[in-house]
Amino acid sequence: MSRFFDPPQAKPLLPKEKIDKVFKSMRFKVFMGSFLGYAAYYLVRKNLSLAAPDMIAEGLIDKQGVGIAASAVSIAYAFSKFIMGTLSDRSDARKFLTVGLVIASLVMMAVGFIPYSAANMAVNVAVLFAFMLLVGVLSGMGWPPCGRIMAYWFSNNERSFKMSLWNTSHTIGAGTLGLLAIFGVGLFADLGIEQTWRANFIIPSAFALVLAGFCWWALRDTPESCGLPPVADWRNDHSGVKTKEKVGEKVPFKTQLFDYVLKNKWIWMIALANAFVYMVRYGIGDWAPTYLQETGIMTAAESKMAFSIHNYVGAVGTIVCGWISAKFFKGKCAPPNIIFMGLVLVGCLIYWRVPAIALATGISAKVWVYVALILIGFCIYGPVALVSIQALNLVPKNAAGTAAGFVGLSGYLIGDSLLSKIIVGGVADQSWDMANFTMVIGALLGILLCALTLPSEKK
Repeated sequence: MSRFFDPPQAKPLLPKEKIDKVFKSMRFKVFMGSFLGYAAYYLVRKNLSLAAPDMIAEGLIDKQGVGIAASAVSIAYAFSKFIMGTLSDRSDARKFLTVGLVIASLVMMAVGFIPYSAANMAVNVAVLFAFMLLVGVLSGMGWPPCGRIMAYWFSNNERSFKMSLWNTSHTIGAGTLGLLAIFGVGLFADLGIEQTWRANFIIPSAFALVLAGFCWWALRDTPESCGLPPVADWRNDHSGVKTKEKVGEKVPFKTQLFDYVLKNKWIWMIALANAFVYMVRYGIGDWAPTYLQETGIMTAAESKMAFSIHNYVGAVGTIVCGWISAKFFKGKCAPPNIIFMGLVLVGCLIYWRVPAIALATGISAKVWVYVALILIGFCIYGPVALVSIQALNLVPKNAAGTAAGFVGLSGYLIGDSLLSKIIVGGVADQSWDMANFTMVIGALLGILLCALTLPSEKK
């Protein structure tokens, strides 16, 4: 790897009277830098979904082509998050996150300038697939450096709550993407630009570039690189994994990957738990609009509203779950994961049996759907955040990105792509009742696997 990305070396300690003030100021800056930086990555990931209806109307691509091109992001991201995790542990988090965001923004912006042809739809699909694949690879440069920053700047018994706050960034980013797309399309229309759908790619990408500039200003790799003591010393919190790594030290790749991650049975258990958490997360969220419309429970507009509420309440639930972890379990992640996945199970049971429950209670099926989706949405995103934090807490700091990447690989590749897309989609072709029942099974297995990780936090 280029020397440009090398972690900065430790600086001499600042005078004692300055340490508290500088530490508090820098912690706020790096938190906001990582929060807005990761949110910005979501401004350049789902743009094709917003532009697709108009592109289809113009004959540039069909629905199958959209599905093929969009799948490239998820597949590439699943592997990239792991690979980039190993690289980020050997890199300056500030440079790693910012450079990835800049390139991803430019790639997505370029998609909006490509001259597509209605005469050759297959070429359009191939071009979009290639660009989306590259975006998926670059997207992997977002989470791992943020995990490294949180590991170095926030100590063990506060990290679960701080990272739960941080984890709402993807919800903020995804929501802002829609608003920027609406603004961009209106702006292009006012300027007389005919293909206004191009704004879905160009305007959010331009805004992401602005946020990349903020990240470069706000982020710093470690406290020691700023002349500060380790955060564990500053907060007198020496819980968690003890390591002997030095700031700026590059740990051998074999040690990072094999000794700290692949030989750690708890990381494997957490990764498997994450797969089922992601199965429920995407199995419910991604299929809800189709299920609700095909069964006649809701109209298209109503199902979209239910989908939006399901996602928005997730931000609040994430914060609450992190607060419970910090307040009642001293930063442990497994207990609140079990509690929240138990509530997710209740929501999945309601969702599965909505027609029967509505018939038995005389209450509209729509009401019960809202109850189920709000309960699942509120509770599922806490475990999504804390499972990753649990992995960070079980490895040395200089393997944080590798552990996060490995756990993320399991979540996206097995939980999302395989279980929630292929398996649930195949079952749904035969029966929505059985498809929703698989969510119940997924939630049960998630609870069991989270429970099996309890001993890892008792050490």
